[in-house]
Amino acid sequence: MFHRAWQLCGKWCHWSSPFIHLLTLTVVTFGVLAPLICHRLLQSYFHLRCWHLNPMSQEFLEQNQLEGQDALRYFEKMQMPNASKASGSDTFQPLLLTTIITVQRQNVFHYILQVASHFHCLLQKCGAHCQSHRMLLSNVEVDQLLSSLFPTVSHDRTGENPDPGLNQFEKEKQDYIFCLEQSLLMYSPEYILFMEDDAVPEEEIFSVLQHLFLAQFSKPYLRDTLYFKLYCPERLQHFINPEPMRILEGLGLGMFLGPVLSCVYCRAVGRAGPGWCLVAFLTLYSITLSELVGQHYGLELRRLHPMVYNVALASECCTPAMLFPAASARRALGYLWGLHSQGFVKDIALYSLPGQGENAFMVKPNLVHHVRVYSSLRLNSDPADIRTCSFI
Repeated sequence: MFHRAWQLCGKWCHWSSPFIHLLTLTVVTFGVLAPLICHRLLQSYFHLRCWHLNPMSQEFLEQNQLEGQDALRYFEKMQMPNASKASGSDTFQPLLLTTIITVQRQNVFHYILQVASHFHCLLQKCGAHCQSHRMLLSNVEVDQLLSSLFPTVSHDRTGENPDPGLNQFEKEKQDYIFCLEQSLLMYSPEYILFMEDDAVPEEEIFSVLQHLFLAQFSKPYLRDTLYFKLYCPERLQHFINPEPMRILEGLGLGMFLGPVLSCVYCRAVGRAGPGWCLVAFLTLYSITLSELVGQHYGLELRRLHPMVYNVALASECCTPAMLFPAASARRALGYLWGLHSQGFVKDIALYSLPGQGENAFMVKPNLVHHVRVYSSLRLNSDPADIRTCSFI
C-alpha cells in the first residue's frame, strides 16, 4: 500500500508532470506576479487599500479640482454667440442631440464646465462627421451657467417651477422627464445622448457612436431598443455579480481562453493534445485571474477600435449617460409619467421599463467616466474616499 502510494506520488510530483507545471503556474500567478502587478489597481481584488486608498483619493480630489479650473479658464477665453434661443421652429433636425442635465453643486469642482468643455473640444475635433450633432443644456435649478454659450432650457423659462415639497428622488425623476421632453420638442433629433453633469465623455465617444449608428443599431435584436446605457460602475463589472449576464460573460471568457491556453501549454511541453482535465483547469484559471485582476481592465482593451466595443443587456445601475432613439424616448416618457406619482427612484424607474416588453442594452467599455465627488442627492460620509465617487 505504501509502495503504491509512493509510486503515485512520484508520478504526479515529477518535474515533468502537468500537475507540477499547473501548480507552479497557479502559485506564481496568484501568489507572486498578480499581487506585485495589481496592488495599485483600484478595481482589483489585489488592491492594497491600506497603502494606496488615501493617497489615491487625495490625488483624485486634487486632479478633479485642477480639471475644473482648466474648464473654467477654457470657457473664459471663448467668444461664442448666445445660442440659448433655439426653438422647435428650426428646420434642421440633428442626428444626435447631446443634452446635459445640470443641478447646483459645489462650484470648486465645476462639474458642468468639465463636461461641457470636453464635449465642445470633441465636437471640434470630430469635424465633418459631427456637423449634424447639437448640444443643449437643461438647467433644472434655474441657473444661468453657460447660457451665453450654449442653447439652454430651464423650468424657470417655461413657468414650470418644481414643487418644493417633493422629495429629492421624485424631483430628480421629474427633472429627467422635463429635460427629455424639451430635447424632443426643441430639436426633434434622431437620437438623444442624455448626460448628467458629472459624466465626462471619453475621447472616442463620437467615433464609437458613429460606428453603432452605421453598423450595430440596424441589427434586428437592437431595433426598437428603449435605451442604450453608456456607463456601468467599475465595481459592478466583476463576474461575481447578482446579474446572470455577468456570470455568463465570465463563463464565455473562460471557455474561450481555456482551450487556447491548453493548446499553448501542449505545444510548449510537446504533448500530443490537451485532455479535458487540462482544459477545465485552465478555463477555471482564466476566469479566476480575470475576476481577481478586475474585469474592468480587460474591457479597456476594447478601446483599441470602435468595432470591438460590445453591446450587452443593460444592468440596473446607473444612468449618467443614456442614448435614446427618438421614438424610444417618447415611449420612455410615457412610461415615466405613468410612474410619476409612485415615488420611484429615477434609476430604478428606468430599469423597470424593459420589464414591460421593452429591451435595453449597454455599451462596453464605458463611454464616459465619472468625476463627481459630492452627490446632489446623498451626502457622502467621506468625500475624500474615491470608493464613494461612483453612482449608487
